[in-house]
Amino acid sequence: MAILREEIIGTKIICEVKSSNFKRAEYDTATKHLIIEFNTGIRYEYLDVPHQLFTQMRTSESQGKFFSGKIAKVYKFKKL
Repeated sequence: MAILREEIIGTKIICEVKSSNFKRAEYDTATKHLIIEFNTGIRYEYLDVPHQLFTQMRTSESQGKFFSGKIAKVYKFKKL
């Protein structure tokens, strides 16, 4: 898995990734909200995700595996 493109707009960090799980992650450093867009096109917003955890996910060898194990089942979320 790799980051294909990364952009910072204000307080948001937007990453497009090559993954079997999801294709885009958008993190807001001000609100600590993480939006994940899965390969199916469905989007979920995860609340109160620490910035350090998002950084660890971004730089991990398998972002999808990291997300599934340390974010998806731990933080509150809502479907967008």
